[in-house]
Amino acid sequence: MLEKTTRMNYLYDFYQSLLTPKQRSYMSLYYLDDFSLGEIAAEYGVSRQAVYDNIKRTEQMLEEYEKKLQLLQKFQARAQIFKSMRKLLEQHADSELLHLLEALEKLE
Repeated sequence: MLEKTTRMNYLYDFYQSLLTPKQRSYMSLYYLDDFSLGEIAAEYGVSRQAVYDNIKRTEQMLEEYEKKLQLLQKFQARAQIFKSMRKLLEQHADSELLHLLEALEKLE
């Protein structure tokens, strides 16, 4: 479950601007603020099932966006490349290149 939550949080970060305000709110409350379905339902005056359906549809949308745009996949690939570069630069004690790498990582 933690792995799914982490993935959804990343997908939400990348694609939230493509969601409706209600979708953003439900996802934020559920995944970021750890509200239960019942708490969200009470907050919006809707049924627990309506919240559940909206969240499930939104999760599917986020996965479809990722399938097409691959922003999370590219982010993870870049992070792995940075990690490999850092390891090599630390082994060769090249401080100038290490500083440049740190500058690139800050841009992420």
